[in-house]
Amino acid sequence: MFQAPSVFQRAPLPPETREPEPPRREQTLTATAPRPVLEKGVPTVGAPAPSAAKKRDAYFDNVKYLAIVLVAMGHAWPSVWEGSQAARGLYVFVYTFHMPAFILISGYFSRSFDMSPAKVKRLITGVAVPYVLFETAYALHKRYVGGSPDEPITLLDPIYLTWFLAALFIWRLTTPIWRTLRHPLPVAFAIALLASVSPGISNDLDLQRVLQFLPFFVIGLLLKPEHFQLVRRREVRLLSLPVVAAALLIAYWIAPRMQLGWLYRANSVQELDAPWWSGAVMALALFCCALALIVALLAWTPSRRTWFTVLGAGTICGYLLHGFVIKSADYWGLFDRYTWLSSPVGLVVVSVSTAVMVSLLCTPPVLRAMKFATEPDMKWAFRRDPAKR
Repeated sequence: MFQAPSVFQRAPLPPETREPEPPRREQTLTATAPRPVLEKGVPTVGAPAPSAAKKRDAYFDNVKYLAIVLVAMGHAWPSVWEGSQAARGLYVFVYTFHMPAFILISGYFSRSFDMSPAKVKRLITGVAVPYVLFETAYALHKRYVGGSPDEPITLLDPIYLTWFLAALFIWRLTTPIWRTLRHPLPVAFAIALLASVSPGISNDLDLQRVLQFLPFFVIGLLLKPEHFQLVRRREVRLLSLPVVAAALLIAYWIAPRMQLGWLYRANSVQELDAPWWSGAVMALALFCCALALIVALLAWTPSRRTWFTVLGAGTICGYLLHGFVIKSADYWGLFDRYTWLSSPVGLVVVSVSTAVMVSLLCTPPVLRAMKFATEPDMKWAFRRDPAKR
């Protein structure tokens, strides 16, 4: 019996008008896609967009640059503050938050550390090896430039500013622990309080500082990008102004009365000749003050690209190298020779000169020249990944 074609069936096209069969997906991806071409560092049409993970955030580079400038000026001021309560007060103000801010940002960028081989290699080449090199270099510098021929070379007693590398190595190794705990910040703060009243803690690797500064690193681990968006709101900026003004006034008043050892977190309460209960009080007070001033710094740091944004990528060089300049000036007696540097004008000159000096040390040419020490290529020291092999 004859069966009529269904209206839902499409009649076949004639052979000469039949639609060509589209190429398979594999062929489309391999044969028809244009190959990315780079011209003067800019991808042409058809090239994939650069990965977001490889783009540097201008905001954090700005924060790191401002923090390293404050660190360097804080190291220079003790040589010229004699007889100046204002200079000493400014020192107390800056030392309350400049290293906590640096540590907090370091914790924020350590969130992804998971003990994988790639991360461990980066920890060794970017933190452990620079610590060994610069700890040795500062010991030799003190021996031959500072006139201390008996200065030992030891990796257990950090000299000057190298303690931060030792601390960062320890903090980053413990990152998986803090990422696992349900309430990591109270635990870290409890450890810091116990350390402040424990004079028996060894001086090796400046463990007092490692433990007392630990809460700021843990806070950085807990922060998310939206938290930085929150502190940059206009109302936060306005509220930070009276906070900073009050902190400056308090620092000026308390400077001649306060023992500076509280700011360094390098000693226990007993070693500072203070009652044991004052450790918890001072730790809590300094912790709250540091957080308030860190928020003010983060609130007023520009998020756009500025002239100093590129310098934020070289803060590791600025941090590790500026100590040689300041210590050399101290060893050679420059601050004692030019007594006018202790005047208000001299304080301004020293501050501006230090800011210029550390800025030059953060420039890309210095970063490239020092890469052999700050981030050496040590492929020869590690096993190859079996998957890549």
